[in-house]
Amino acid sequence: MPDTLKPHRAVWIGRLASAVVVAALLLDGAMQLFASAEIASMMRETGFAMNLSPVLGGIMIVCTLLYAIPATTVLGAILLTGFLGGAICAHVRLGELGSPPEIISLLLGVLTWGGLYLRDPRIRALLPLSRKSSENYSS
Repeated sequence: MPDTLKPHRAVWIGRLASAVVVAALLLDGAMQLFASAEIASMMRETGFAMNLSPVLGGIMIVCTLLYAIPATTVLGAILLTGFLGGAICAHVRLGELGSPPEIISLLLGVLTWGGLYLRDPRIRALLPLSRKSSENYSS
């Protein structure tokens, strides 16, 4: 974290990043639950059976809600990382390296942990970017 970024600003930027993740994944999960035509097309393209769409949507919503709840946010981040990694893997398997869904999944994964890193001092203490940053932001 740059020295010029004040701790209270970092927390708010982290909250904003986490809110973007929560909003995007809840919306995507809801779309999967209701299996729109667009989702059906994407499911076919990636080789998943259409009847899995509500299951995947439900899993995504549960993982996202765990991430949104402060007491379970780390568990939620771990589960979301696995879910998003699976989405990336599905596109790599299809030879779609660098496809928009793959890039979006990667960005959401980065925002998931980046937001958590900025807003949670326990994560910064566990994974300091530098010795100095862990001393400055240990509050």
